[in-house]
This record gives sequence, structure tokens and C-alpha cells, in this order.
Amino acid sequence: MAFLADALSRVKPSATIAVSQKARELKAKGRDVIGLGAGEPDFDTPDNIKVAAIDAINRGETKYTPVAGIPELRKAIAAKFKRENNLDYAPEQTIVGTGGKQILFNAFMATLNPGDEVIIPTPYWVSYPEMVALCGGTPVFVETTQANGFKLQPADLEKAITPKTKWFMFNSPSNPSGAAYTHAELKALTDVLVKHPHVWILTDDMYEHLTYGDFKFATPVEVEPSLYDRTLTMNGVSKAYAMTGWRIGYAAGPLVLIKAMDMIQGQQTSGATSIAQWAAVEALNGPQDFIPRNKKIFEGRRDLVVSMLNQAKGISCPVPEGAFYVYPSCAGLIGKTAPTGKVIETDEDFVSELLESEGVAVVHGSAFGLGPNFRISYATSEELLEEACRRIQRFCGACK
Repeated sequence: MAFLADALSRVKPSATIAVSQKARELKAKGRDVIGLGAGEPDFDTPDNIKVAAIDAINRGETKYTPVAGIPELRKAIAAKFKRENNLDYAPEQTIVGTGGKQILFNAFMATLNPGDEVIIPTPYWVSYPEMVALCGGTPVFVETTQANGFKLQPADLEKAITPKTKWFMFNSPSNPSGAAYTHAELKALTDVLVKHPHVWILTDDMYEHLTYGDFKFATPVEVEPSLYDRTLTMNGVSKAYAMTGWRIGYAAGPLVLIKAMDMIQGQQTSGATSIAQWAAVEALNGPQDFIPRNKKIFEGRRDLVVSMLNQAKGISCPVPEGAFYVYPSCAGLIGKTAPTGKVIETDEDFVSELLESEGVAVVHGSAFGLGPNFRISYATSEELLEEACRRIQRFCGACK
């Protein structure tokens, strides 16, 4: 009898974590490696947020918290949804988790039965299908194309819905593509969902504040209020507030679902870290003026990377509307021979040879369900990005 659970055979390790780990290992061996795999802002957490955490420690806010979050944070979350998304939620309709991952996992754990389907557009964040599989559900992938800006088309969504569909998993701006849906594009999708009352919507808005130019963010239930009773809107402080290590995610939705997630979390981790929750209160309630400043820096980095990658032989890189990723195609390199003499047959070969030859760590697109592409995180300095792109240009030029 096998000792490990059968569920483990249904999941794969996180490719993004694996790439970051490989880059760290090579650096430890003395290799000159530029790691562009991690989805983590290089900015420091703003000082007012750090001070709020220190104040919480000094006040003795170091005890267990309610499972669903401290009242002050749940109130701040409800206020945020009203202020920024025009959504009305009572504090008891919110929940706080140890990062957005726990929120998503708890939602799937609370709702999925064997055979239930979850529609996931590709390319997707690596953890979505693995979470669905771990919770007993079946991921149903719907492909997008670079020609359509990696955005799901309404007809393709309609075609994927079956009587077994439990959730539609939505992420805008997207990790990995950076694609963000306009109000009109979102309305076309919600019009489909309105016709299928058995389908719930789980929207991951983690990159809400990272959109560029004059793009205006919208979330599904804001666009189509009739979906309110079957939508869970997830967000967090990780990206916009540069608080990845604080591990605070949150969501709001129908009370019946929030209570079910609360019960699961109560038997799993209980409440998120008390100190991090008080820091998140300050993040949501405090000054927001650093967000536009950081956005401007990200936008400059995006433009630099897109421009330089499009000058690399065999690479085609669209301009993303949000997040801090680009998702270029390396189709022009498939079939070419790398400097090591290896033939590049897949995007995984491409990123492996790039790391070997030039010391640039990126993530292969097939890990996100759509290739031949690769993901670059531009959440690092312009100097490093410029050097990385020069190395990519050199590598592509050397492929014959």
C-alpha cells in the first residue's frame, strides 16, 4: 500500500518557485545569474505600513486572531471594495487568509466535489489547476491567443460551460500574460455567465492597481451586479503594497461561502498573523500616493523590456496592459540549434538553454498552459532588465 496520498499524483510542483530556486542555486555556485522568474515587487514595503506593524507589536497585538480576520481589517476590506470597486459588502462577508493562495484553496475546498469542473483560461497562473485537482475538481482549459491579446473570447467561454461547471476562474490583469480586460470585454463575458446561473465566478484581482496608460480596471460583479450572489472577489496586499512576505490575502462574497471558508480555515491555519493583519489595515486605510509612483516605474520597465525583446531574433512580445510580466513568443526559435549544440524543440528547451548559455532565468510558457512562450517578471531594476535583455538578444542571435 502506497504511503503518500493519491492526490499528490494529480499535481505538479510550482514552476515559478522551481525557476527561482534554480537561479539561487546557480548563484550560490558563483554563476552570474539574473533571475526574472519571481512575481515579487522589488520595492520595499512603505514605511507607514512597517510602523503600523511595529506599533501593533508594542501594543501587544500578538495573540490569536479570529479565524476570518480581525474586525478592523474586515472593516477596512469592506471599505476598500466600496471605495475602489463600488461594491457593497458587510464586514462579515469578508475573509482574511494567509495570502491569496489560501483564499483560493479554501474556496475550492469548500465547494468542489469529484467531477465538478472549473473553467480556467490559458495561459493561467500555475497554481490554479493544481489547487482544483487537489480539491477533487477537474480543470477545464480554454485557450486564448496572442492575436486576441491573451483574452478569453465570449464564444469560447460559452462552449466550455457544461452542467458540471462549478466555477469560472478569472484573473485580470493576468499572471502570466499581463492582459487586462476592459469594461466592454468584461461585459461580453459576464453576459455569457448571466445565462448560466449554476456557474460561480472566482475573480483574482491581485494586480488591480498595476495597470498602465489610461486603462481603467473593472471587476466582474462591478460590471454585472446580477452576479453578486455567485461571485467571490479575491485580492490582497502583496503586489500593490509590496507586502509579499507579509502573506495577507482577502476576499468578499456571499455569506454562505464565506462561512464555509471560515470553517475550513478554522481547522487548517486559524487566523492569519496578527501583526501582518494590522499592517494590512494601514495599507488599505492609509496613504495610497506611492501606488501611482510605483506604477510609473513599472510602466517604464515594461516599455524597455517589450522594446528590447522585439529586437531579439525570433522573439515576438506583445505589450501587456497590467501586472509586471511580459509573455513573449519564442516560436521563431523552435527548431533552431542553441550555442550548446542542442536543438530547441520546446519553450522549456528555450529557457533551459538561455539559463545555461547566458545566465538568465525565466519561466517556460508550457508551465502556464500555453506555449511556445516564456514569462519574464520585470519587477527588478532597469539596469538588470537591460542587461538581461541584451543577453537574450545575444542568445537568440547565436541560435542557428
